[in-house]
Amino acid sequence: MAEPNVSGTRKALERAIQVERLALAQDLAEFSEAQWAKASLCERWTVEEVVAHLTAGASTRMWRWLLSMLAARFDPNLHNDRRLAKHRGATPQETLRRFREVVAGPSGPTGHTAAWLGEIVVHSEDIRRPLGLVRTPPPVATTTAVARFFASRDFTVASNTAIAGLRVEAADGPFTTGSGDLLRGPTLSLVMAMGGRAAACEDLEGDGAAVLRARLRSG
Repeated sequence: MAEPNVSGTRKALERAIQVERLALAQDLAEFSEAQWAKASLCERWTVEEVVAHLTAGASTRMWRWLLSMLAARFDPNLHNDRRLAKHRGATPQETLRRFREVVAGPSGPTGHTAAWLGEIVVHSEDIRRPLGLVRTPPPVATTTAVARFFASRDFTVASNTAIAGLRVEAADGPFTTGSGDLLRGPTLSLVMAMGGRAAACEDLEGDGAAVLRARLRSG
């Protein structure tokens, strides 16, 4: 599957989501039982559980998502755990089959397409990094859109709050925002750090890196 062209349109973002889902599915096809059971960067979940969570997000329409949140009394952890359990297979191979079925499916339960692109980008890294796997999505076509969304607001993560008072600059793309202590690095690592992954701060430089690392560890 070819990489998407540079564009901020919803169609281009949806295409980027499919590209990243397919890339992850291809990696997962080679995983051993031990890799499926490995702890991910998303601390509460194993690799297999993260995959099931991604399947749930691509399979849940808005009204079902709202009803699930209501049933969980708006506890996002309970909501996510319930949806994850529904979409996890009896074996890792079944979990992978279910994920493959949604590669070309809807972006997510709401119209925040850049956020759901962030979902697959961040969770793919949650899986790959602990296993020593490397993939760098195209900064301009993919991770820049996520970085801009994350910097603009707190949505499912406190991404805007995390970089408050910092000057954030991508070393490999056009993303820049804010003012204050400099935080600079690869767009993917900036996205991961804004997504709450302190491990990504190791890839960042500037006085702002220490500030962000302290915020993430205290949070």
